[in-house]
Amino acid sequence: RKVLSMRRSIPAVALVAALALAGCASSQSPASSSSPAPSASASAEGVTVSNCGFDATFETPPERVVTIKSTTTEALIALGLGDRIVGTAFQDGPLPDSLSVDEPLPVIDERMPGAESVLELEPDLIFSGWESAFAADAVGTRDELADLGVGTYVWPTACMSADAPTEVTFDDIAAEVEQLADIFDVDASGVVADQQEMLDGITADDRGLSALWWSSGTETPYVVAGQGAPELILETAGLTNVASDLEGGWSPYGWESVLAADPDVIVIVDSAWNTADHKIDYLESDPTLSQLTAVQQHRYVIVPFAASEAGVRTAEAAASVALQVSEITL
Repeated sequence: RKVLSMRRSIPAVALVAALALAGCASSQSPASSSSPAPSASASAEGVTVSNCGFDATFETPPERVVTIKSTTTEALIALGLGDRIVGTAFQDGPLPDSLSVDEPLPVIDERMPGAESVLELEPDLIFSGWESAFAADAVGTRDELADLGVGTYVWPTACMSADAPTEVTFDDIAAEVEQLADIFDVDASGVVADQQEMLDGITADDRGLSALWWSSGTETPYVVAGQGAPELILETAGLTNVASDLEGGWSPYGWESVLAADPDVIVIVDSAWNTADHKIDYLESDPTLSQLTAVQQHRYVIVPFAASEAGVRTAEAAASVALQVSEITL
């Protein structure tokens, strides 16, 4: 078990050199077969968590945090910890109006950062929305970083090597927020209560509408499958996912299958690099896809990319989808 003593006395250059040497001699911890439910135990020695099969002890609440992916940045801000963020990377979009910070957050990299750019900030925690960030060719493996006194944590629903969830529920997300709050020794009850209040205000559509959630891809669309946060959002809004029989959270799905399903609604992910308007233009200009009922009737629901992964915006995304669906007439 790695004990992450949050020290920052080693110069950044030495940290990078040590990480490079460790990458030649060490390997990732073996995957665990433990339950995917977030767990934490507190003691005089700090908070111990099992996270993607990696056990870590946080002796004191992290003070200097690098966040990778929007889910992690938004979770810290929601808990009132935005001032602990010393750098961000691979953000999926701007912060929503419901989350704000006094000063713009420092950006390390628009994509996945390297170890040098992260370690020169002397973080005591790297918090990632993708487990793949902790690799030798990214920010470094978790064992290597722990040996350097740098804590690591993955948003639990993003675990892949171990503890990967088979489904996502709002209870799971609440438990993840609470575990994160335990690590930082803050109160998560307000965030959890606000999300529950938002969920309580959702009226699920009762018309039995089917939906396709289209994230990316044109020749072969990449869509929401039967697991993950988007599936939870669709179910909460009263929609039936036409690709729910596919395993995993996301999957390629041929246009032939889309045409056969002819969904009542198309949920479109909006991002700076592949906007909803661009996707709609593609659908409406294609001779075949333009014949889809949802396209002919302009039954589109828009979701920001940053809200399409499990996190503190999932309840907000479900409420938004439900509202947009309620405005669709048949």
